[in-house]
Amino acid sequence: MTTPAWTVRSLKTALGDGFSDAMTARVVEGADPILLVTMHDHGDLEIYVSVSDQQIAASTLLWPVDEQKDRHAFNEFLLKAQKLVPLSNFGISAVGDRDYYELFGELATTSSLDDILIELRALAENAIEAASDLRSSFTPAA
Repeated sequence: MTTPAWTVRSLKTALGDGFSDAMTARVVEGADPILLVTMHDHGDLEIYVSVSDQQIAASTLLWPVDEQKDRHAFNEFLLKAQKLVPLSNFGISAVGDRDYYELFGELATTSSLDDILIELRALAENAIEAASDLRSSFTPAA
């Protein structure tokens, strides 16, 4: 049996069924609507979810790039350590006139709801860990 492809609205409906204690989801209207998922079990971390014909992308902003000490060395460290972060990737996204580190993951539009929940929880856990461990403790090698 083939799983039907998700849309922003069908995913919002599915996440709204029985997950309200751990997370809430709302559709943010725009040219392309996105889903804003608030992870209550992870300090109300906000995860943005977009759905296209090819994939579901989930992302969360971490901290401004210009606040990172020695950001060039940090960026190199992230690229080398990328394999250590399960189900997530680091990137940089512009918000307004400022660049932010971002953590994101992708899934097929036919992924099961269980797989989507695993991705959202892993992304939230990885974001919390990155914010608490990487940001504060990163010191480049001399």
